[in-house]
Amino acid sequence: MQWLSEPRTWEIDGDTIRVTADAGSDFWRKTHYGFIRDNGHVLYTTVAGDFEVTVKVAGGYRELYDQAGLMVRVDAEHWIKTGIEYVHGVQYVSAVVTNDFSDWAVAPLPQNPPAIWLRLVRKAEAVEIFYSLDGAAYTLLRIAYLLPSAEAMAGVMCAAPDGSGFPVEFTGFNVRALDAQGAA
Repeated sequence: MQWLSEPRTWEIDGDTIRVTADAGSDFWRKTHYGFIRDNGHVLYTTVAGDFEVTVKVAGGYRELYDQAGLMVRVDAEHWIKTGIEYVHGVQYVSAVVTNDFSDWAVAPLPQNPPAIWLRLVRKAEAVEIFYSLDGAAYTLLRIAYLLPSAEAMAGVMCAAPDGSGFPVEFTGFNVRALDAQGAA
């Protein structure tokens, strides 16, 4: 695994990745805010073909737009990030899909859960985004288009666009290749 925008503080301990998101880090392109930011943190592996990526995420979210989760990225103009985004004291399950321009979809979560489980499934140009509050029952958040490519980056992501940074813990990060029928 390797970093895109390595944070100042991070460690790997067994199947747990601990990161402190640096202040001013973010991923966003153009839409609504009119700027491009591409300095959030992603610890990733490169994956060919169809795949599924999963992880459990627990963060010390404190400030507006603190975020942590998963990212699938073809290049700087084509990527998807999903996870928790902290907005006005509420944890939202969030998905940003970027095909040159970013869009943002959110749904508030009950009582700011201590952790969330995420699963992204890439099948050709489609990415299915799922989340779970217990690691067993998953809910589909979105199916999105992502530019077809021979390879993509898949990894854990965090950023602190407006805040001073925050700690996040990723547990059980796993990437599995899928066969032509969508099975591992």
